[in-house]
Amino acid sequence: MKYGVKRIGLFGSHARGDQKNNSDIDFLVELDKPVFENFMDLAFYLEKLFGKKVELITNGNISPYILPYVEKEIIWYEAKSTVS
Repeated sequence: MKYGVKRIGLFGSHARGDQKNNSDIDFLVELDKPVFENFMDLAFYLEKLFGKKVELITNGNISPYILPYVEKEIIWYEAKSTVS
């Protein structure tokens, strides 16, 4: 998938359905290869796509203190593999 995304998960107020107009959108992403350029390109793409500030966290840098809360509400989207 583009940007090396294996799967991406929505969490926070948008996942719970209690977001406000000024709420950012929180994503947890698993990348094929954690490359900074892919991470930044994905963050800019998502902000442009949704027209809102995006908080993007990789599975390798999420705080162990917030992980249990994220795991309770995250909505995962898997990358589709293509067959040629």
